[in-house]
Formats: sequence, C-alpha cells, structure tokens
Amino acid sequence: MKKIVSFFGEDSELFRELNKKAEEYAGSLGVEYKWALQNPYSREDVIRELRQADAGIIDVEPYGEDIFSQVKDSAKLLVRVGVGFDKVDLKAASKNGIAIARTTGANTTAVAEMALTLMLSCRRRIAKAQTRTQSGVWVKDVGNEIIGATVGIVGFGAIGRRLAKLLSGFDCRILAYDPFPNEAALKELGAESVSLDELFRESDCISIHVPYTEETHHMVNKERLEMMKPTAVIVNTARGNIIDEDALYEVLKAGRIAGAGIDVFAQEPLPTSSPLLTLDNAVLTPHVSSQTVESLWNIYKMAIDISADFFAGKDSRHILNPDYKEHA
Repeated sequence: MKKIVSFFGEDSELFRELNKKAEEYAGSLGVEYKWALQNPYSREDVIRELRQADAGIIDVEPYGEDIFSQVKDSAKLLVRVGVGFDKVDLKAASKNGIAIARTTGANTTAVAEMALTLMLSCRRRIAKAQTRTQSGVWVKDVGNEIIGATVGIVGFGAIGRRLAKLLSGFDCRILAYDPFPNEAALKELGAESVSLDELFRESDCISIHVPYTEETHHMVNKERLEMMKPTAVIVNTARGNIIDEDALYEVLKAGRIAGAGIDVFAQEPLPTSSPLLTLDNAVLTPHVSSQTVESLWNIYKMAIDISADFFAGKDSRHILNPDYKEHA
C-alpha cells in the first residue's frame, strides 16, 4: 500500500478532525495516510518521515536540494498546499526525480472572500473604529461604501476572477491587470484590461493576486503607491514581498492613501517591532486568507486525490515540474 505523510496543520481540534477525515478518505482510495505534526518544524523529522513514505503533503517551509537528495529514493511526489511555491526549488526537485504539485483551486473562494472582507474593512475604517471603541473613545470615523467603486485586480487568475464575480453584486467597475490576459474571462466578468500604472491611478480599491517571482518582487513600490488616490485602499492576500513594506508604511503613516488590508508579510510571523503594527489605518491578519473550514478540507482532499492519481500513473495538471520524469 502506498503511503502519504502530511506535514500540514497545527495542534488544534480542527486539524485533528481534518486529519482523521483525511486518513479515512485516503483509506477509501487504498492509500495509507499519516499526519506528522510539526510543532515546531524540524527538517530532520521531515526527512525521516519522507524516507518512509511515497508522497508528502508540505506547507510553506523551504524545500530544496538538502531535502530532496535525501528522500529521492522513497518520496516521489510532494504536494504543496495552496498555490504559492516560491520556497520550493523546482529545478532541484526535477534533478532528484521528485514531482512537485500544488492544490490549485482548493482555496480560491476562501482567498477571494478574504480579499473582499479586507477591502470592506478598510473602506469602512473598521480597524480604527474598533481600536477607539475598545479604548472608550466614542468617535464616528466615516468611511466609504464599495457600491459603484472602481476595483483594480492585479492578477486575473482563478482567485482574481472569483473576486471579480463576488464584486458583481456591488455594481463595481472592474479593472484587471494580467501579463497574460484571458479575454474570454474578462468579457464574461465585465472587466477592463488595463496597464498596471493605469490600474493604480484609477482604482478606489486594489487587490493583489499575482504569484511571487523575481519579476513581482516589490511590484508595488513607492512610485506605484504614490499613484493611488488619497481615498484608495490596497489589499494583499498573495505574498508579502510583492509590496515594499517600508514604502507602504510611509504612505499609510503620511495619510497618502486611506488604508491597507494585509494578510501576508515579507517576514512571517510578523515581528512585533514592525512599524505596520503602529498604524490605525491598516488591517493586519496572520496569513489566514486561504484557511476556512471548507477550504482546508478541499486542500486535504485535493492533495490526496493528486497523490492517488500519481500512484496510479495518471498525469496531473497540478504538477509544476513535468521534467521530473527525465530523472525519475
């Protein structure tokens, strides 16, 4: 019987229930499943577990040659939860004959809903209102509605498109920037394809949904932030280093833009010394946009399905490095 070992999840009742369900589901497919809780993460434990498994379900920690070279004779597939894979060395994986997959689509709705939530929170200045109310200050800081606003979506993939669909009920004008525009999707969702600079100049709300690469590192820099309207807000549920956090702090501190909703950071956990924590016009959350009860189960189920298909010799659109076969 093939075996999957999962390193995804925290020591909580929710994750214990999810992993029990995952074990039962994998068993129904004729696959053994083990949850190897990492609390804290241990590279040595991961290597030991993968040496005894045929596939692994991995989280956000770095995976490179130092791990692949030691597990290549056993674990032939690693499934990254979520869509980001910037910390996985695909070239090293291929060199060692290891396939890398991701659970694309499993958390699309969760992330899109969170982006909308942060957008609404920033527009209505919820963070400032809560802080003042908790401190006994009864002051009404009036914000803006999102109805009829112009929303710019940077990255019009699955999550960006899902956000556009959610926004359709708010009668928003949708601007979309994507280096590879999907004309059919743009037309279906009534979105306008524009340049990145035009999007930053015209939007009332901006939501980031691009992967983190060398090209997108600090894509949102001081120059682009200063293009924004003073009443505009920006939301990031993608990856922290896409936005220059120092520049973001400066424009927020100066009131140059109205607010920001940030779920991802250059360094995670966010250091307690971060100046972003001193702002009352920033809504900050601990990288939870992809995590709802529903999306977490979608992730587990999809990761198991991808693994079962892999064991059965089926090709998968979720595999990121098909050239692994050259070294398998």
